[in-house]
Amino acid sequence: MEPCPGSAHTSYVDVLMSDERFRSLLDESQFSPPLDLVVLGALPVGSLGRCYRDWIVDNGLAAAIATDNRRFHDSLERSGRLEGMPVELRFAILRGFQVHDFMHVLTGYDSSSSGELALQAFSLAQFPFPYLGMWMSVVTTRMTFHEPRMIAATMDSITDGWHYGRQADNLMVQPWEDLLSEPVAALRQRFNVEPSQIAARMIARAAG
Repeated sequence: MEPCPGSAHTSYVDVLMSDERFRSLLDESQFSPPLDLVVLGALPVGSLGRCYRDWIVDNGLAAAIATDNRRFHDSLERSGRLEGMPVELRFAILRGFQVHDFMHVLTGYDSSSSGELALQAFSLAQFPFPYLGMWMSVVTTRMTFHEPRMIAATMDSITDGWHYGRQADNLMVQPWEDLLSEPVAALRQRFNVEPSQIAARMIARAAG
């Protein structure tokens, strides 16, 4: 695969840096340290931190992978896979890893294939990042040439996530690590996160 041209790098950086909240995170170099799942488990039921901890545990995610994304990012740096990428995009990659599971909790999208696909579309609507666009391209190419019976379900998930992401405040640029004790319900209201049709069904199934 040919490397992304410099003009595209510049365009992505310009879009990212046009958001004051992203610039603030970048200026503060907010590389979140690993979160302690034991500490999070002691937070009130319904709080962001407790719900995040429950999400990690209930989905069987290894704590080292789910909570220490900086180590993974550093391994990418050492491997040379990020060579030539502007520092702003490198930071966006790390931040994307850090907030992904928070966004599952806040949006209500579960870890099913439909939930993951919808969340990627949601994220692309909020954060114009090349990886997310490539993810969408691979999925739609696969459904087109290999799994035509999945076209309707795939496009339903993509359009649901895209519309949801466009109407909510930008969740990708929030300092969630500072809001762990806040109730998820209150955060959803504060950031205009009104669960979409698919997400609402997933929340209802999880609750009952």
